[in-house]
Amino acid sequence: MPGRPELQSRATWVIALALATGACTTAGPNFETPAPPQGAAAVGYAMKGDATPPGVRLDPVASPNGPWWRALGLAGLDEVMQLALANNQGLAEANAALERAQAEADSARGQQRLQADLNASARKTRINSKLFGFSGFTPPTIGLLSVGGNVNYDLDLFGARRRATEQARAMVEVARHEADAARLTLTANVARQAMTIAALRAQITAIEAVIADDRRIFEMVRAAQAEGGVPLSDLVLIYRQLTDSEASLPRLQKDLASARHQLALLVGRAPAEWTPPDFALDPAQAVADVPVALPSALVRTRPDILAAEAELHAATAAIGIAQANRYPDIRLTATLTQTATTPEGLFGYSGSGWNLFSGLSAPVFNGGTLKARQRAAEAEARVALARYQSTVLRAFVQVSDALSAASSDHAELEADRRSLAAEEGKLRTAHAAYDLGGASLRQVVEVQQLVNRARQTVARSQGQYDLDMIRLYAAVASDWRTSAQTVAAAKP
Repeated sequence: MPGRPELQSRATWVIALALATGACTTAGPNFETPAPPQGAAAVGYAMKGDATPPGVRLDPVASPNGPWWRALGLAGLDEVMQLALANNQGLAEANAALERAQAEADSARGQQRLQADLNASARKTRINSKLFGFSGFTPPTIGLLSVGGNVNYDLDLFGARRRATEQARAMVEVARHEADAARLTLTANVARQAMTIAALRAQITAIEAVIADDRRIFEMVRAAQAEGGVPLSDLVLIYRQLTDSEASLPRLQKDLASARHQLALLVGRAPAEWTPPDFALDPAQAVADVPVALPSALVRTRPDILAAEAELHAATAAIGIAQANRYPDIRLTATLTQTATTPEGLFGYSGSGWNLFSGLSAPVFNGGTLKARQRAAEAEARVALARYQSTVLRAFVQVSDALSAASSDHAELEADRRSLAAEEGKLRTAHAAYDLGGASLRQVVEVQQLVNRARQTVARSQGQYDLDMIRLYAAVASDWRTSAQTVAAAKP
C-alpha cells in the first residue's frame, strides 16, 4: 500500500491535471442560430384563398432602390424623413441604449484582462512609549510614506468571464437591432402620418367642392322656387344636403390638425415651431411595385426577429456563466510596496516589499443555490427560444395581414373609381337632358350629390390603400439604412 507522501504526490498531479484541463474549457453550451418555424420554408405568405395585390412581387433580395417611401409619390417627404431621423427622441433613446450596451460589453471584456491598481499613502504616528514600559522622555513621532501597486489576474478556468463577455456582446446586438427596429418604425410612422395628411387634404378638397356645388345649386333652386318653378320641398332637400356637407368639414379639419401635430412630434418639433409640407395625393405617382422578401430571407433581415435571436444568444451564454460558477477558480495576485520614513529613502531597495499569491476558490456547500441558478438560466433560454419562434410567426402573420388588406383595399379602390366614372357619366347625361327639358333640376341635383359622394369615397379609398402599402413596407423590413444614406447623398 503506497505511503502518505506518495498519496500527496498523486493528489497534487490529479489537481494539476484537472486545472490544466479546466483552463481549456468554457462551460455551457455554444450558441447556434435556431431553426426558424416551419413556415420559414414557404415560398410566400398568403393563406389558401388569400389574394395578392397587384404590383407586389416576391423577391429573394427585396431591397428597393433608394428610400422606400419615395414610391408613395409625396413631395417633401424626403426632407421630413431626414428631420425625423436626426431629431426623434424615441430614436435618440434607442441609440443611447445601444451606446450603453456597447460600454457594458467593453467593461465585461476588460474584466478578462490583467487588473492593476496603484496606491500611495502618507501618515504620521506618535508612539505611546509608556505602553511598552518606557518613561522619562518625550514619545517620538514618526512619518511613514508608502507607495506601491498590485496586479490581479483571474485564470477564468471554466470561462465564466468569457461567457459574460459573450453575453454582453449579444446584448449589444439586441440593442443594435432594437435601434434598427426603432428607425424602421419611425420611418413607417412618418410616412403614415404624411399619407394621412395627404388623404385628409384630398377629402377636405372634395367636401369643399361639394359645399360649393351645394351652395350654387341651393341658390339656383331658391331662385327657381321663388318663381314657382320648383316646389318648396326641393329647396328644403337641397338645404339639408348643404348643412350636412358643411357639418362634415370640421371633423376632417380636426383630424388633419391632429395628424399634423403627430407628425411634428415624430420629427422632434413642437407644433408652434414647425409646419409640415402640404402633402397631396397624386394618383399618377401611386405605389406600383413592392418587393417582398421570402420568408426565409425575412428572418435574416427583420430587426425584431434579429433582436429576439440575439436575446436567445445572451440567454445561452448565461447558462455557461451559471455552470462555470459551480466550478473552482484561481486568481493570481502580485503586490509591490515601497515604504520609508523620508521621501529620499522611499525608492531604495531597503524599503521594498513584495508578495506573490495564488488563491483557489471552489464552492463546497451552498444549499443548492448555484445548481438552481443554472436550472433557472436553462429555463430562461427556453423562454427566449419560444419568444424567438413567436416573433418569427408574428412577423409572417403581419406580412400576410398587410398583403390581404392591400388586396382588399385595392379592389375597393378600383370599384370606387368605376363607380365615380359611372356617376360622372350620369351627371353629363342629366345635364344634357335638363338643357333639353327632359329632366328636372331636382334630378340633376340628385346625380350631382352622388358624384360628390363618389369623389369623397375615392379620396378615402386611395388614402387607405397607400396606408396599406406603408404597412406592408414596414412588415417586410425594407432596408432603412440604405434609404437614409441615399437621402443624405441626394441633399445639396
